[in-house]
Amino acid sequence: MSTSSKAVVSFIVGAAVGVAVGYFLNSDKKDELVEKLKDQTDRLKDKWRKRKDQFQDELENELV
Repeated sequence: MSTSSKAVVSFIVGAAVGVAVGYFLNSDKKDELVEKLKDQTDRLKDKWRKRKDQFQDELENELV
């Protein structure tokens, strides 16, 4: 795939994502969508925090 065709595909994908985000942010379900995204990011943060703590504990146990 040439550089120009990659640029065109990237532009089209970016435009589609922009349209989808604009649609959801202007819809009546905006608050519901934002709340779901906040919940999911909080869950991901907790999951990564737990994994980081577990990794630190394992690393400390290996070094002792």
